[in-house]
Amino acid sequence: MRISIAYTLFALLATAVNIGVQDVAIRIYTGPNQLLFSVGTGTLAGLVIKYVLDKRYIFRFQTKNVSHDSQTFLLYASMGLVTTAIFWGFEFGFNYLFQTKELRYLGGVIGLAIGYLSKFHLDKKFVFRQGVES
Repeated sequence: MRISIAYTLFALLATAVNIGVQDVAIRIYTGPNQLLFSVGTGTLAGLVIKYVLDKRYIFRFQTKNVSHDSQTFLLYASMGLVTTAIFWGFEFGFNYLFQTKELRYLGGVIGLAIGYLSKFHLDKKFVFRQGVES
């Protein structure tokens, strides 16, 4: 139960970082592909925060060195490709349907929630194999 609560809190934190960075990025950069830049920047920020928290507190995973940590991060990020597609699908879908930043962000939050639910199981099975009991 403790892991479920911690994972949920970390997912909420990473979601807040993701959406917050998106909002800052879209205010700072107003050039071509502004929305894609914003969503991409937020995605990267959320990914890094979530990786650090999951690795240390959820899965208690110890990397051997910088190279092992880099390989683990790349595997973690690759497991996130499908979940990122879900998240982006919701965010861009809400943007297309409703054309307001508030509802676009709501779509992003919904997509992230769905993605994080499935990502836990992917990470446990493929990334942090020494893992934890669910």
